[in-house]
Amino acid sequence: MSPNLIGAYGEWAAGIVEDKPGRLSLRSGKFDGLNAWRGIASTRVWECLAAPDLPETPAVRVDSREDVDGLSIEKLSWQLPYGPRTEAVFLKPANTGNRKLPGVLGLHDHGGMKYFGWRKIAQTSEAPHPLIVSLRKQCYEGLAWANELAKRGYAVLVPDTFTFGSRRVLISDTLPEIHRGISDPGPDEQSDKVDAYNRWAGEHEHIMAKSLFSAGTSWPGITVREDQTALSILSARPEVNPERLGCAGLSGGGLRTVYLAGLDERINCCVCVGFMTTWKDQVLHKSFTHTWMTFVPLTARDMEFPEILGLRAPKPALVLHCTSDPLFTNSEVEKCGQILKDVYHRAGASDAFKYSFYTGGHKFDAAMQQEAFQWFDKWLTKA
Repeated sequence: MSPNLIGAYGEWAAGIVEDKPGRLSLRSGKFDGLNAWRGIASTRVWECLAAPDLPETPAVRVDSREDVDGLSIEKLSWQLPYGPRTEAVFLKPANTGNRKLPGVLGLHDHGGMKYFGWRKIAQTSEAPHPLIVSLRKQCYEGLAWANELAKRGYAVLVPDTFTFGSRRVLISDTLPEIHRGISDPGPDEQSDKVDAYNRWAGEHEHIMAKSLFSAGTSWPGITVREDQTALSILSARPEVNPERLGCAGLSGGGLRTVYLAGLDERINCCVCVGFMTTWKDQVLHKSFTHTWMTFVPLTARDMEFPEILGLRAPKPALVLHCTSDPLFTNSEVEKCGQILKDVYHRAGASDAFKYSFYTGGHKFDAAMQQEAFQWFDKWLTKA
């Protein structure tokens, strides 16, 4: 076998993830209709996620309000049963009156920057951190895309998620044996200190994942629960039409889109950017490029990764991918597209799925954002 991530064990491990449809795949032909499949398959995914229970929607505190560039912006926070307080930003067009707006949950990326969360894709009157400026230039063509979407007539909520931004793990709270001479950045957020923290946090993911598995849960299980809580907060806003909700994100945000949009029926429309893969590609070639947020034990035996997103069929989904993205193997990404097209065809909703390819690397640039926004316009704002 050609060189792979696990050497002589690669061929054997890849054989466990068979090329034929899994036992809970809609494509297996075992299910009598879409609803029967969705009920059984989604129940299995939830079992594998081992997601923790969360209480009712937490009380939300408005920490500040301001008008910036035609937008009304609020900084919000809420307390979950574990960890530090969650911070988020809510954006909407100023002076919307009593009009109910479609709502979109903006899901920030991973990007190797765990010190930041919502600040990567949303902008207040505060000047962005130099590292965020660099990230946006590389991945978003310099744009804070949550602001751009809000200007288009949407209510957008962007929360920090588990271990990012306000929810990050503080080095000072961990055992000295794993500090590695690194300390938490101070309030001045010096770039070299933030860079050092981000490197430490990347290595700490291995420890966190082991601890979560030991606790009987999984990283994506926790993340999807936190995103569901944020979705509840968004849908409860008086400015938001709870019947017209969407979500979108790049990279880690695309990953979060797969799980949230695939498993929560409140998401009417979604855009997954820069995260589509097969389990075999992870086995042999690309798991080292991805976060522990990706992996759910045992699911590969039941269905392919894109079929988790396919659980939302016939509700609309747009997938955007770049052909020179080093995090994925193009042939496997194309296979994902065919799988999803098949799922939507079987659901009688071929027009509700679209897969668009762009040139370039790992990004969600202005052209891609425009296609994403037009997709939301088509499915969330139509009468």
